[in-house]
Amino acid sequence: MNVATILKAKGSDVATVGPTITLTEAARLLSEKRIGAVVVMHGQQLLGIVSERDIVKAVARMGVEALDRPVREIMTARVVTCGLNDSVDELMDSMTEGRFRHLPVIERGALVGIVSIGDVVKHRIAETVMETEALRLYITNS
Repeated sequence: MNVATILKAKGSDVATVGPTITLTEAARLLSEKRIGAVVVMHGQQLLGIVSERDIVKAVARMGVEALDRPVREIMTARVVTCGLNDSVDELMDSMTEGRFRHLPVIERGALVGIVSIGDVVKHRIAETVMETEALRLYITNS
């Protein structure tokens, strides 16, 4: 199973923001859309990603004044991305090693989706259930 399979099931919508919106606006968007991260874009260029964790860290460090700061000041600028052909196992390794929960999907230089750890776990479980059922049928019919 790969990223393309995950996006086919969940869709390719990605919440994006510009670099000048405030953390308050970003937090509001996360809450409204019930998501954990937004991708920061300037036109078609990926600048960074802002997650719930980034917002909490900023508030802990700067206090409530952080909420009036632009996202470009607290976003994660070195974003790890993935491609449509990357496997679920590769995503799990990357997310575990990097200790992050969201991977923007880039294909031919364009943002085409985002994958969360929840998406990865959901599809890995589905894959395991299918394998278990196939083995059960094989054993039963042997």
